[in-house]
Amino acid sequence: MNVPNISATDELGPRRASDEFGRRGASPGIQPGSLPVQASAVSWGSILAGATAAAAMALILTMLGTGLGLSSVSPWASSGISATTFGVSTILWLTFTQLIASGLGGYLAGRLRTKWAMANADEVYFRDTAHGFLAWAISALITAALLSSIIGSIVSGGIQAGGTAVAATAGSAAAAGAEMAKSGNNNEATKYFMDSLFRRDINAVPAAGSTLGESGAMQENPVQNTADSESEITRIFMNTVRTGPLPPEDIRYAGQVVAQHTGLPQQEAEKRVVDTYARVQAKLGEAETAAKQAVDTARKTSVYASLWFFISLLIGAFAASYAATYGGQQRDLA
Repeated sequence: MNVPNISATDELGPRRASDEFGRRGASPGIQPGSLPVQASAVSWGSILAGATAAAAMALILTMLGTGLGLSSVSPWASSGISATTFGVSTILWLTFTQLIASGLGGYLAGRLRTKWAMANADEVYFRDTAHGFLAWAISALITAALLSSIIGSIVSGGIQAGGTAVAATAGSAAAAGAEMAKSGNNNEATKYFMDSLFRRDINAVPAAGSTLGESGAMQENPVQNTADSESEITRIFMNTVRTGPLPPEDIRYAGQVVAQHTGLPQQEAEKRVVDTYARVQAKLGEAETAAKQAVDTARKTSVYASLWFFISLLIGAFAASYAATYGGQQRDLA
């Protein structure tokens, strides 16, 4: 009768496996023979499930925050919340969104993952943390894609007015001169200055080249009407309004034109030309200062928004990782 050749090592093999299984912290009631020999350290199904839930929750909360934020902003200066309040509330809502959405995704990734019975406690903790971080990373990519498409089309209508206003203010300095020089009669700001420049004094003595009509109204020299004169003076002003004072020859010629149309003496007409030119320069300087301030404010706002968005994403990553470890503990206790 043949006896199988069984060594002492073979006889002690099951016992050693059982002892090793017990030393690694296996849960009670689980037999070593019922476990697979090798189990994957990554449960992609649970990660994708958590990432999908986190992205959906982030999308919902972002849409809610967008609606609440846009409804609290008013185009009227005396209505709605201030820019500071709007910025602070946006930061707080973004952080709240990351906490809730990332925490939910991390918890689901930890709770739904495979049970690693053969891994020790430290390894389980690391894997749960990695699952939460991966779920957050995938959800962040999904949310970015959704924000650039769905939310972008929803929000664009609400923020278009504000963005247009900032862009218009930023470009006002560059476009002010061209707009004013284009047509003095069509630009309200220039037309006001031209009207004040050619404003007649009812007590002025008629200048040479002007006659009084039957009603006593001053009849202008037909060589050049008021509209052509205003356009010409506008071009003279805009030629040097950015570089310095008006040249003497331009002052003298503009004074002659003003004197012809208003009946003022040449000296008073030239003084009016100089004063009006200074007012135009001051107005344009104010527009340039406002444009520079608007550009600087937009730059600072963009920097602060990027910084706080980075901080909120970090908070979301930590929230997802921690929630995954908690969900994994609940999974092992189940």
